[in-house]
Amino acid sequence: MNILVVGGSGFLGRELARQAREAGHTVTATFATRAGDLPGVRWLPLDLRRSEAITSLLGRARPDVVVNAAYRKADWAVTADGAIRLATAATRHGSRLVHVSSDAVFSGADVHYDESATPDPITPYGAAKAAAETAIRLLAPAAVIARTSLIIGDGGSVHEAFVHDLATGRRRGVLFTDDIRCPVHVTDLAGAVVELAASDRAGVCHLAGPDAVSRHELGVLIAGRDALDASLLPAGRRAGAVSGASDVRLDSTRTQRTLRTTLRGARDFLHEERGRHRQVGRHT
Repeated sequence: MNILVVGGSGFLGRELARQAREAGHTVTATFATRAGDLPGVRWLPLDLRRSEAITSLLGRARPDVVVNAAYRKADWAVTADGAIRLATAATRHGSRLVHVSSDAVFSGADVHYDESATPDPITPYGAAKAAAETAIRLLAPAAVIARTSLIIGDGGSVHEAFVHDLATGRRRGVLFTDDIRCPVHVTDLAGAVVELAASDRAGVCHLAGPDAVSRHELGVLIAGRDALDASLLPAGRRAGAVSGASDVRLDSTRTQRTLRTTLRGARDFLHEERGRHRQVGRHT
């Protein structure tokens, strides 16, 4: 396939472009300010706030599939309107669309959410993601809306960097014990998205790990993997301190049954990585 990864210079987007290229697809990836460095990937600038830029880029790239992994949390023009502009243009060009969404579309009032759950966002970012979902379902009914949760990697994610900064005293803050999510590893998530891109699936798919863990427990797991002192990670409660949803657990059971890619839980993938790190340490 000819795949266009919008937001290809981001944490997930880069992994999507890498896996798509390794799978033998022709890959074009977009960036907002700085091109990525993956070999074999064509990099093009894109401003999702400009309809004419989107139309021009699709005309140049001529993708079979467009995967949208771009967002800016505080920017409705990119996260909501930009996604809608992209869906409109992709539909006009006859390209299949896979749109990456977020568990932020839910308030946490029901705690457990499967693919049939109705979004009820309580943050501006969640509202932008929910607006994009609604429009895409109308404009591109054959599209996949892939909701996910906290994305963790091998050290490159925002949450991992925050844990390291707390453990080493570079930043102050706390990890909430009552803020629950279902983290997913970036390689698993990217693999699942590329798999969905090559399928005929349509509609909402949940792509999160099976383990529901708090931000603090996740921090402790990361500290264990990276040989940090977990006792240095301050714990606190989100309730009454920060607005937004506290406990949102995406149920990915239905989608997982249809995928070859396994979405591992945080306890599994961080334990596996911890074992690998120890083996490397013994041989260096």
